[in-house]
Amino acid sequence: MSKIIRIGTRDSELALWQATTVQQKLEALGYDTILVPTKSLGDQVLDKPLYELGVTGIFTKTLDVALLKGDIDIAVHSMKDVPTQLPKGIVQVAVLERAETHDVLVHKGSRFLETDQPATIATGSLRRKAQWLNKYPNHKVVDLRGNVNTRLLKLIENDWQGAIFAQAGLERIKLLPKDAVQLDWMIPAPAQGAMLVVAKEEDDFTKEALGKLNHPETEISTTIEREFLRTLEGGCTAPIGALAQLNDGTLHFEGVVFSLDGKQKIDIKKEVKLSDAKGIGKTSAEEVLQKGGDKLMQEIRNENSALH
Repeated sequence: MSKIIRIGTRDSELALWQATTVQQKLEALGYDTILVPTKSLGDQVLDKPLYELGVTGIFTKTLDVALLKGDIDIAVHSMKDVPTQLPKGIVQVAVLERAETHDVLVHKGSRFLETDQPATIATGSLRRKAQWLNKYPNHKVVDLRGNVNTRLLKLIENDWQGAIFAQAGLERIKLLPKDAVQLDWMIPAPAQGAMLVVAKEEDDFTKEALGKLNHPETEISTTIEREFLRTLEGGCTAPIGALAQLNDGTLHFEGVVFSLDGKQKIDIKKEVKLSDAKGIGKTSAEEVLQKGGDKLMQEIRNENSALH
């Protein structure tokens, strides 16, 4: 175990929690490690919505460069932030066991949800925005950027009624309010709640070490969800949700794409034996495209390019 594995991570509290979790698991197996925190472009540019930045991998690119330059040996990411196409020379080496997949509403009193009164909800995610407007068309959704701590602070400082977060992220750093409302009707981002570790393709020592942390069930589910996303050509610029769950040898899949205003929705549900699950993300996305998803995706691309 002579090599020290250098773990690259963003420097937010949540990212450091994730990297430290990987560090502890590696050290329990007898590996020597060191954390190498860095700031991503997504953390530096906070005055523009993500979709306006027009860069895929806004939270991962800095670490990709550090990995390819040899400054770090692995990078730990929230899997939902990682582009479905990894850069040449970088490979997926471990998907850790998934946490909670749901989104939650952090609020200042949730009674407004039971009335028709207008409300303002904050999120930086097109997927969350579209699904919220689909369910609450009379609400206004405003943009919210920054790491989890920054976003919680902005909610306190503004006169919004609530903001939407991934439940897993808030739970991991012990910031989930007791009265947060779990949005069980909202389809999560592909791979939400999962952590991904990547390394250089040629680094056999690191690949073997990290392979021991891989959780096969989570890897299967997230692969299917990301396949659905990649086939629809979503990236972070389209309101796409996907969730694959394994239960007693059966795979349940749910995928959805919305228009940016939430008024149009095309969804799909599948249930297959795990042995027949290969490629289901791709075939489900192809069905969505045939059901009018191709026209919808083109409209979204046109709207997005008008913003740049």
